[in-house]
Amino acid sequence: MLFIEYPKCSTCKKAKAWLEAHGAEFTDRHIIEENPTAEELTKWYKKSGLPLKRFFNTSGMKYKELQLKDKLPKMSEEEQITLLATDGMLVKRPLLIGDEFIIPGFKEKEWESVL
Repeated sequence: MLFIEYPKCSTCKKAKAWLEAHGAEFTDRHIIEENPTAEELTKWYKKSGLPLKRFFNTSGMKYKELQLKDKLPKMSEEEQITLLATDGMLVKRPLLIGDEFIIPGFKEKEWESVL
């Protein structure tokens, strides 16, 4: 599994501790140092079956600063993915990627269902 996180994020810390407590094997990736590429994001989004908006960190300062609440609905899917790939702070985190699942954000029940 791939665990993409921002180490200073309290939710990411909680999610990582949860994975470790459940004995899950994962590779850790820092979302700022190695932001997901447009290709990765496209693949994960399509595989997840989730709305693309779920991959945006809608509570983040960068999202608000760029006024994406108003802009996203007017953007194409490709434009949204390209934008996400420009800055890790725009991406919902943590992001848990397995062979059969992609989960943006941390909700214990969701994670339990796949581990």
